[in-house]
Amino acid sequence: MFELPNKDDIVPHGIPQTPDDITEIVLKAMSHTRDERLREILTALVKHLHAFGREVKLSEEEFMAAINAVTRLGHLTRDRHNETMVMSDALGFSTLVMILNQERTPEQISPALLGPFYSRKDPEYPLGFNISRDTPKASDIPLFVSGRVTSRDGTPLPGALVEVWHASPEGLYENQDDSQPHLNLRGKFRTDAEGRYRFRTIRPASYPIPTHGIVGEMLEAQSRHPFRAAHLHFTVSAEGHRTLVTQIFPKDDPFLESDCVFGVTSADLAMEFPIHDDGQAPDPDVRGRYCTLEVDFDLSPGVSRLPASPIDS
Repeated sequence: MFELPNKDDIVPHGIPQTPDDITEIVLKAMSHTRDERLREILTALVKHLHAFGREVKLSEEEFMAAINAVTRLGHLTRDRHNETMVMSDALGFSTLVMILNQERTPEQISPALLGPFYSRKDPEYPLGFNISRDTPKASDIPLFVSGRVTSRDGTPLPGALVEVWHASPEGLYENQDDSQPHLNLRGKFRTDAEGRYRFRTIRPASYPIPTHGIVGEMLEAQSRHPFRAAHLHFTVSAEGHRTLVTQIFPKDDPFLESDCVFGVTSADLAMEFPIHDDGQAPDPDVRGRYCTLEVDFDLSPGVSRLPASPIDS
């Protein structure tokens, strides 16, 4: 049995009768929220949500369609797929929040979306390891990535953690594709005494985001394509420094200015991925064409926090 509140603790907030007075009444009911920041956020949410309903004169049928859409976001979210995160990305909200919270100098690489497929469970490998665990295809181009992690003042950061993950050339992350080896195209690396890191993978390709659910229906209704520009995800962290979450894109990708989740947040994230055929690949087992990427990261002083994983994989 539930316990009724004490009569003296019941604070009347009024009875709503019109589209205008309901907002003030709801705000009055919420005004005793103890946490100041929570009260600020919920107050703004109610104001904007109610203003939206009034502006578009939302019908009851449209309201129920919206409720069903939110419900479907939850039902479509599984341990290996987060439809809610994909929707936030496709609406540009994830990028908005990321840009609002970035703290960097003009010289530093821009942050970019974490995306829906980051996992804290990826394994740590020795420098130079090949994270492409699948059987190579004739069309795969080996990619050798290297660079340096430093503090804002240029001091090398030995032992910095560089996490990387990306989709296969077929456009799927390993948690989406049972035909890929477990943890394919994922890994963590620690920088050496000079703050350097290096690893081997394959050149990423442009790919469509998952369109089997409500996000796909929305993109179709908006006449938008579902493609992301090819990219490598990076999370770079070191003790005493702010964690950097970003993505690096090939400069020649055709979707840089129409990325469906607005993930290319700065021109400095588009870099050269030169293709070589000189027989001098960093790995002697590689013969023929290969690709290289050199990208340095400098981190600002601050608190090191790894992001939460949107998936359980």
